[in-house]
Amino acid sequence: MREHIFGGRLTGRLAAAAAAAALLSLSACAPTAVTEPEEPSAETGEQIAPETFPRPSEETVPPVETEPPEQEEWEPGFEKHIIVGSDIHYLSPELTDYGEAFQYDVEHGDGRLVTYIDQITDAFLEEVAERQPDVLILCGDLTTNGELASHEGLAEKLRWLEEQGVPVVVIPGNHDLNNPRAYGYRGNERYPAERTTPEQFRQIYGEFGYDEAVSEDATTLSYVWQLDGMTRLLMLDTCQYRDGNRVGGVILTETYDWIEEQLEEAWEEGMNIIPVAHHNLLEESEVYTVDCTIEHSEQLVDILGEWNVNIFLSGHLHVQHWMEEEDNNLYEIVSSSMTTPECKYGLLTYRDDCSFSYHTEEVDVEKWAAENGRTEEELLHFTEFRRPFLEQVFKNEAYGVLQHMEEITEEERLQMCEYYAWVNYMYYQGKAVEIRDAAYEDPAYGLWDSKGYITVLRDYVVSILNDAKRDYNYLEVE
Repeated sequence: MREHIFGGRLTGRLAAAAAAAALLSLSACAPTAVTEPEEPSAETGEQIAPETFPRPSEETVPPVETEPPEQEEWEPGFEKHIIVGSDIHYLSPELTDYGEAFQYDVEHGDGRLVTYIDQITDAFLEEVAERQPDVLILCGDLTTNGELASHEGLAEKLRWLEEQGVPVVVIPGNHDLNNPRAYGYRGNERYPAERTTPEQFRQIYGEFGYDEAVSEDATTLSYVWQLDGMTRLLMLDTCQYRDGNRVGGVILTETYDWIEEQLEEAWEEGMNIIPVAHHNLLEESEVYTVDCTIEHSEQLVDILGEWNVNIFLSGHLHVQHWMEEEDNNLYEIVSSSMTTPECKYGLLTYRDDCSFSYHTEEVDVEKWAAENGRTEEELLHFTEFRRPFLEQVFKNEAYGVLQHMEEITEEERLQMCEYYAWVNYMYYQGKAVEIRDAAYEDPAYGLWDSKGYITVLRDYVVSILNDAKRDYNYLEVE
């Protein structure tokens, strides 16, 4: 049985169609219960035809009032201009021949455009170089599955960016270290690739935060980086890789002691603190909390609240989102996966008075492809290619869960898959609010509610619409 390697946030659900059950414990933010996976067959089929049912047109949906801030011009002064990217999941081209095994995992992964991950990464870094922020922050899951060659290849690209005058700071994600799923691809087979140890990670990325650190935690890969005379970045390693490789996030007792020391020192020196982690601080999803939110994160929330920290940056979900912890006036911004359509990154303007503004931008792959003489149609017409690709992944996912439910007709099953792909795509973009009313009124919602109720995907659909309250691509805090 072929395993799914390109799993990220919801690999456990994607694996329902064909992945080995043993991999669920390694997948980020997997549900607590899924249908037992089976080997795909010609009778059941893994990939359903695109556009089987017409998706409700978003053009017919009444516009929802969102009030994004006007595009601002970055100017020097008391503002810090930060670009935030997360979950690149870079795979070195030397590890794949783009053959049968590779393509299978792409089509049945979690929606990342692994085929063009090298080109998307280059396009992103060139945009960062053009914008010239004060720093680029990468919030973990730098590689597909912690392949040493992938870390080394990405570090070389980041080295080029620093040569253009942009400092880079990184932290690891759950995929990056001691990962048993580190593979390369040759024909119809995978082969083991060299894994990356914590010591190697520290060495490879030494010039991207660690060597310039104000302080390093003795027990993890956490550190403090001085952004300017008023602001420090608290880069938190929340990953579990010392005894195997686990998906969920945790902060060790010794690291908590170190965190409090750093917060106290920053307070005494009049420094603002921006914490950064891979895993989420708050329960951003109603359904997927296990392995997504840092274990016992309320302790960290209280500590940050005591020191008047009002912002926290993370990734891991692959969904664009933000949430406020009202008791402590603390906002968490979750950046979506930069290589999952629509391939976004965040622009954060942080001020000395701790006010900040945030909005997202899409990597302009088409511009990069044209300027660099690329001939691939999918790159030259990237905006036309990316959405159908991701929606097809979601259709495959839903079909894998629904295909054995006899009470659902094939026509209903395809309709539910089409609906699920539509709603989930908008959720990933942080824009489900734009289709919320139409989604509630669609007949397929009734099918999920009445016939799909025993599946975790039904709960997921409900949670998406419950959460569709605003456009999560914008945030302004005075």
